[in-house]
Amino acid sequence: MDTGTGQRGKRRELLLFLFITVVLFPLLSVMIVGGYGFAVWVYQMFAGPPGPPAG
Repeated sequence: MDTGTGQRGKRRELLLFLFITVVLFPLLSVMIVGGYGFAVWVYQMFAGPPGPPAG
């Protein structure tokens, strides 16, 4: 393997790492937290808000 191919592979690996850490993981975490919040919201529409039972 010549040095040109090795340098190109390292650059691509670095760019992929930066994409995963700067774009993909934050986006996934926002989507997961938002999806959980949406699921709780839908559940509370049918089951009512949390708290002691009325009566």
